[in-house]
Amino acid sequence: MLKIRKRLFQLLEGTEPIGRILQLSLMTLIALNVVAVMVNSVQDLATQWQRPLHQFELFSVTIFSIEYLLRLWVAPERAAYAHPLWGRLRYLVTPLAILDLLAVLPAFLPVTLDLRFLRAVRMMRMLRVARMTRYSKALKTIRGVLADRRDELLATASVLLLVVVLASSLMFEIEHDAQPTVYTSIPATLWWAIATLTTMGIDIRPITPLGRLLAGCIAICGVGLFAIPAGILGSGFVEKYMAQRSAKKMCPHCGKSLEEPAEGGAGHVA
Repeated sequence: MLKIRKRLFQLLEGTEPIGRILQLSLMTLIALNVVAVMVNSVQDLATQWQRPLHQFELFSVTIFSIEYLLRLWVAPERAAYAHPLWGRLRYLVTPLAILDLLAVLPAFLPVTLDLRFLRAVRMMRMLRVARMTRYSKALKTIRGVLADRRDELLATASVLLLVVVLASSLMFEIEHDAQPTVYTSIPATLWWAIATLTTMGIDIRPITPLGRLLAGCIAICGVGLFAIPAGILGSGFVEKYMAQRSAKKMCPHCGKSLEEPAEGGAGHVA
């Protein structure tokens, strides 16, 4: 049984050719699910293709549910989840496991829910596209960069949040008397601050000289503040790329660089 579990773990992780084919098949199924959700949002197509779409949804949910249960079963193959019980419980609360669950959850919810909530739950099927991060090397790299730069990104997000709140508060105090129906409260002014910081542009504009001055300063600050995360991510991608490139030049057997000359002047042979 342990050999079967280990073999299955290798297949799900794509460490073998058959495993990579399995991952490609799951990625294709995820992409087709996204297309199906988009088609289902078109009323005429949803009516015309109701039965095939429903059958495809049942098939997809079955496959994803089986994969979810299998991944839960093979979780102890990882050192972090080695315990047969507590390890699996820890695995259940990992982001990828939660994402896998949310991708199939709408199919198991009762249909007697409020229709507005039901529509929102059905749209959770779009989360299946996010599951591609499990199979795509490029998306795994992005996930790794975000994890490595988490502290810097959180610090930048904290500064952005502080600027948004301060800008909203100041603009409310300046413009409320001049435009009481537009700048009705600080929470309502938050939308203006976000749109101004991102230079998106909206119809809500200050009319007082002081308000326009503040809006200009906020817009200029927004250009610089949003450039910081771009720089953080850019440097993270460069470091990740260089680390991956260096790892490829290391001998998998002895751990030495393949470019370093061996003793006697001959190059290292893997």
